[in-house]
Amino acid sequence: MTRIGFLGLGIMGKAMALNLVKAGFEVTVWNRNPSKCADLVAQGAKQADSPKELAANCDISFAMVADPEAALAICLGPDGVAAGIGEGRGYVDMSTVDDSTSQAIAQAITEAGGRFLEAPVSGTKKPAEDGTLVILAAGDKSLYDDALPAFEVMGKMSPYLGEVGQGAKMKLVVNMIMGGMLSIFSEGMALGLKSGLDAQQLSDVLDAGAMANPMFKVKGPMLLAEDYSTSFPLKHMQKDLRLALALGDKLDLALPTAAITNEAFKQARKAGYADEDIAAVYKTVK
Repeated sequence: MTRIGFLGLGIMGKAMALNLVKAGFEVTVWNRNPSKCADLVAQGAKQADSPKELAANCDISFAMVADPEAALAICLGPDGVAAGIGEGRGYVDMSTVDDSTSQAIAQAITEAGGRFLEAPVSGTKKPAEDGTLVILAAGDKSLYDDALPAFEVMGKMSPYLGEVGQGAKMKLVVNMIMGGMLSIFSEGMALGLKSGLDAQQLSDVLDAGAMANPMFKVKGPMLLAEDYSTSFPLKHMQKDLRLALALGDKLDLALPTAAITNEAFKQARKAGYADEDIAAVYKTVK
């Protein structure tokens, strides 16, 4: 049985690691706040004292952390993954980062003798719990093949996208579109309610037409109930929009709608909603 490591036990990582434990994998976990490992250890996981120790004792190590800074921090340095990876072992970073960060991590891992795969995911807390994420993998093909049994536990789809950077770009495009959809949905709901439309009828009409989609179906009731329980923190969506715009700058591509969406999410962060669900962008509209 492949020995699996998992670094980062936040909203997403904890659910993903737990599914691997329940599937019968031998799993070792690490988190910057060690207390977050307790639930996984109670379910049968082992606990490592550092990313280096985890990588040195696992065949494939997965990471799911918040942003490029955190992704670099757990990989580099004397106690980082690269210091422990060794010859032939694999490192799969499932965090949402920009392609430059992903390529820097790939270089550190390969120079240390390891194999690297980026594999950011599309999906939030519920898909992570249900094992129905979309996993966007790119990098070392042999590691992709070896990691596939774990991907099949964590997700419903895991296409191989080619060289390192392609997974990161795919994820940024997906989240940029999702942020834009949620922003205009919030404005539409606010306009409808303020003009006296019935909220349920508005939701039913949207759900019956060409704009019907799972996100509106999930986020609509959250807006109406003003329940912003976090499945995807608003601050992380704003970070992804910022990274998508930076990619557009690098490619000399104008993204005016994404830029406006980013400003809406920045306004929501400034208003104090950073740690609430992405649906909280509605609060700055209504």
